[in-house]
Amino acid sequence: MEQRAAIPVTLPRDNPTQSYWQIEPDEIADLRSTAALPDRADTIIIGSGITGAAVAFNLLSNGARDVVMLEARQACSGATGRNGGHTKAASYRSFLDHERAHGTAAAAQIARLELANIRAVHAFARAHGIACDSKPGDTVDVVYVAAQWARDQRAVAAMRAAMPGDDAAAYALHGPEEVRDRFFCGRGGDEAEAVAGAVSYEAGSLSSYKFGVGVLKLCLAKGLNLQTHTPALALEKLDAGGGWRVETERGPIHARRVVLATNGYTARLWKRFQGVIVPLRGHVIAARQGANMPKEGLPATYSFIYEKGYDYMIQRPKGSKFEGDIVIGGALAKAVDEGLEEYGTTDDTGFDGVIMQCLYDSLPQYFGDNWGADDAAGRIRKAWTGIMGFSPDGFPLVGEMPDEKDLWVSSSFQGHGMVLCWMCARALVTMMEGGDGADDELSSWFPEVFKITEARLRLTFKGRLS
Repeated sequence: MEQRAAIPVTLPRDNPTQSYWQIEPDEIADLRSTAALPDRADTIIIGSGITGAAVAFNLLSNGARDVVMLEARQACSGATGRNGGHTKAASYRSFLDHERAHGTAAAAQIARLELANIRAVHAFARAHGIACDSKPGDTVDVVYVAAQWARDQRAVAAMRAAMPGDDAAAYALHGPEEVRDRFFCGRGGDEAEAVAGAVSYEAGSLSSYKFGVGVLKLCLAKGLNLQTHTPALALEKLDAGGGWRVETERGPIHARRVVLATNGYTARLWKRFQGVIVPLRGHVIAARQGANMPKEGLPATYSFIYEKGYDYMIQRPKGSKFEGDIVIGGALAKAVDEGLEEYGTTDDTGFDGVIMQCLYDSLPQYFGDNWGADDAAGRIRKAWTGIMGFSPDGFPLVGEMPDEKDLWVSSSFQGHGMVLCWMCARALVTMMEGGDGADDELSSWFPEVFKITEARLRLTFKGRLS
């Protein structure tokens, strides 16, 4: 793994696989707010996904001006525009580990933040009229390993004890028969007799691409200067007078401060992150639903938990384009060497054949007799990959770089960006603006373990923890 983590991180690749969410690119996909790249700005944000958009929105809403956003490819074309459409925390799956390493209070704070992030994203979409197929609702984790099911029940009990009556600890447990009857899994198919149990709880789904683009449009109305197809090539700290210089193919741009909203690509711009934020390629497919799937739609979004890994799945809601399609991703652990070759790569122009075949095969396996015959047009509508960012301790890296004034970062979301990015961006802007009471305000809801420290930058990456 150390060899994979040491592979030099590249810029985003040209001609990536086309994401299902970007079959029809938005009108701002190739936008350059000004024909010429400005030579100066107050704030440069590098990256136009949900983190960059959320940072920009918070800054501009608080009165910031001269904010320039640089994007290497099309707007919102990175991980935010290439994910599986889930807003799902599964906090119970990491709670015991967080509690053991950082204490009950910290573990509870992380769980509360994740649920708050999910709710805030859907509430923002609703409040601002962003048409992104936002659908808050339930999710279910179908567990196929008896030992894992036992651990999950212990974790739920621990969360209920630590946070009595808290929504972040609200889980329902289901036995195998209920999984078959209520969630349409485990009858027929290769996984028929393997269901150990299931956990259901609050989550949701949406088009993260449409959401991210919607936030960017709000930022543009507030004065954001968006420059797509303008990769940042290098960062240079300026000695005289402070500030930063960002090199691009279109010339340099200077700013008082820089925000790296670059997730898995962050080490390309700042070498301290090499081996600290490690790229990991994820695979996703969008499938036309089988003939026997319930006509009223599935009752929840899903994850399927098996030995050493999991798949995650949503169904496109009624009224959306390609209504009823199944979007499923994962299968990393089913690849050769448990997906080792997917670590360290930024190549989203292709995919691993074994992983894609596993995803293709998975739906009839999970839904069994409830899947039925494939659609006459074929099972697969689209298949694609995207680049995530993972850290050694399994947490985001948020804050100002140690000993690097006005170099700010919010990256490394462990494949769970839609339950972390929004609130991390809010926290980052609070840090950037400072002011009396900022630290106290943050400490009430933002986990200390998410903040960048020298100690965290010295950790060794050994694989994903989530």
